[in-house]
Amino acid sequence: MKRLLGVLFLAGSALLTGCATTITSDVTAFHAWPADLKDKSFVFAPAKEQEGSLEYRNYEQLIRAELLRLGFTDAPASAPAALKVSFAYGMQSGTIVVTQPMYDPFWYGPGYPGWRGRGFGPWGPGPFYDPFWGPPMQTTAFPVFQRRLHVTIARAAGDQKLYEVTVDSEGREATLPMAMPYMVRSAFAEFPGPSGVSRHVVLKLDKTAKTPTPAPAPTPASPVGTVP
Repeated sequence: MKRLLGVLFLAGSALLTGCATTITSDVTAFHAWPADLKDKSFVFAPAKEQEGSLEYRNYEQLIRAELLRLGFTDAPASAPAALKVSFAYGMQSGTIVVTQPMYDPFWYGPGYPGWRGRGFGPWGPGPFYDPFWGPPMQTTAFPVFQRRLHVTIARAAGDQKLYEVTVDSEGREATLPMAMPYMVRSAFAEFPGPSGVSRHVVLKLDKTAKTPTPAPAPTPASPVGTVP
């Protein structure tokens, strides 16, 4: 998928603190999954521009592993597949802009919060308090990358779509290959799950593990439009 143009994102400085130990994905699935589907044999149906791509083949193996784990089977060469699987992926870059007080000894003197003396600094209660006076501010821009995976499962005959899921994940590093195993696992979490519901899926970040590990307390599903 062609990379999209960069866009501007506004966020608080809280997004920039600490070291990430989990990957959070926003997952939205729509499906009309038949309860009596017995034949779950599948083949992949790459788009023309995906044919021959080594990156595509890598992600294909990740998705295949998840499908096999869920009870799907590779279609035998001697029989047609009941299902076909297609997927698209991509990443777009943007910017987080953070505006926060600038540290300056002139402002953060004995009256700053935590000091046991009087007042709350040059802008707190005291003889020099002025509600329109405050510390100098600084604005800093940081790169952010939005990653997306879209997977579709359809009947091989007739092309009837049975399952569509979109996974969005955001990070400060351009690491789509690193994030993809977690995004694939998130795409099939609680498969097929409720249709038309957007939810957060949180997975532990483990660079030494071959597969991602579920976080101990994932965020429960939320109706569309209510995800913070």
